[in-house]
Amino acid sequence: MNESPSSPRMRGSMGVAMLAAAFALLAPAVIHAADSATAIRYDEASSTPAQESIPAPRSDTSAASPARAPGALIAQSREELFGLPPAKPAAEQPAAPQPEPGRGFRLSGFYDFQPAYTYAQPTHWSRAVNRFQLEATGKLGDQVKWKLGGRADIDPVYYWSDWYLDPVKKDQRTDFFWRENYVDFGAGDWAFRVGAQQIVWGEVVGLFFADVVSARDMREFVLPSFDIIRIPQGAVRAEYFKNDSHLELVWIPVPAFDNIGKPGSDFYPVPLASPTPQATANQFLDPNRPARTMRNSNYGLRANTLVQGWDLAAFYYRSSSAQPTFYRLPTAAGQPLLFEPRYDRIWQAGGTLSKDFRDFVLKAEAIYTGPRNYSSTDPLAPRGVLERRALDWILSVDIPFQNDVRLNLQGFQRVYFGGSEDPLVIKTGTFGASVLLSGKIAQFEPQILYIQTFGGGGGLIRPRVDWRFSQNTRLGLGVDIFTGPADGFLGRYDNRDRIYSELRHDF
Repeated sequence: MNESPSSPRMRGSMGVAMLAAAFALLAPAVIHAADSATAIRYDEASSTPAQESIPAPRSDTSAASPARAPGALIAQSREELFGLPPAKPAAEQPAAPQPEPGRGFRLSGFYDFQPAYTYAQPTHWSRAVNRFQLEATGKLGDQVKWKLGGRADIDPVYYWSDWYLDPVKKDQRTDFFWRENYVDFGAGDWAFRVGAQQIVWGEVVGLFFADVVSARDMREFVLPSFDIIRIPQGAVRAEYFKNDSHLELVWIPVPAFDNIGKPGSDFYPVPLASPTPQATANQFLDPNRPARTMRNSNYGLRANTLVQGWDLAAFYYRSSSAQPTFYRLPTAAGQPLLFEPRYDRIWQAGGTLSKDFRDFVLKAEAIYTGPRNYSSTDPLAPRGVLERRALDWILSVDIPFQNDVRLNLQGFQRVYFGGSEDPLVIKTGTFGASVLLSGKIAQFEPQILYIQTFGGGGGLIRPRVDWRFSQNTRLGLGVDIFTGPADGFLGRYDNRDRIYSELRHDF
């Protein structure tokens, strides 16, 4: 794929202008807060369902989650990175409906409208999605809790637009699917959750590293909020609580996999020409998912404990990779090449840590992935793939200031073993870093995220301003700017730069 024909200078100027505007809005608050820092409270009850833990089955819950020990400074939810409301003090929370005696029934949800216009050449409307999600929670007696949820997505762009191929339009115009649907119950020091659920093992801001269990809807890459991206897994989950330690066991009999969309969509994993000719799209087949057998089920365990203020965790996960590898199929001489997405059987082991140093929070994650195949540009590579083992690590520092100002700095890297990344189709680069600066000025909440990989992975700049004109409603305006080479992890979407707005109401 060639570089975007849009002007890099023009896109760079727009990015610089948005950067300057965001920093100009934040500058007075940063200067005012420079002399002292205050804790950012992480209230998990007000975050997205993706980060819920099974309630500890006993009255003493202080040890149920060591990361939230009294007095600990815990960074705000990663969901905030992509625009979800931050945790609010109890006094600001809307009054909850009075629970039905003995049942505790509650209904909640949100409506979200997000139009997007791709301004990189060739220009086109790329999104106008309407999302409506409804969730119900309740109790069956004193020991059993339940949750039911579903969501509907309707996007008129994929009804009337002639830009996209028919398979893409059919795939993205309408979606109706279940979200989290599970039952919680306890026995002694054990707590159990059975059903479709989101299992989040990561600690860092805005990036997927230790979140090895989650499958994701990648049809808009990593641009939507994480409560939209994550796909609930039908799982049996057991947690054991003892003092400051916690053990978690997970079994997923029928795994979910990343939704990569159809060839010709804006963020298909293989960067194709825009618009995509039908003949090119025909070279990429539908994903070949593993058979639904016990042998192909996913399972894992995670243990964490609190040691002198350090929250330490280790995990092991055996699964089919949620991300596909594109295998080259044999074809007759002179025929177009054919590629089929497949899901390798892999294992992953890793750990996380976090520590409150009063003025900042330190977090880190490291994940080792055993042998897995990656798509290769080497014409001699069997089936078009090469085997690699990989180590991913990330170090994060979260610095809160007064007046709701927050600075997050991260460094990360992927290291391949068994060969370099040079012959691989997608390059992650040699090293990466990200900066997030966010704040609040009256009803306005400006923020800017900058992710840059060095050595060929590309970059992403995301300035955004939210206007929270009522307690549960906000209006946002933002820009997504991709930079870098066409074979970079971020740079492959260099001609997908877009401006978007978002109207969201939570109830």
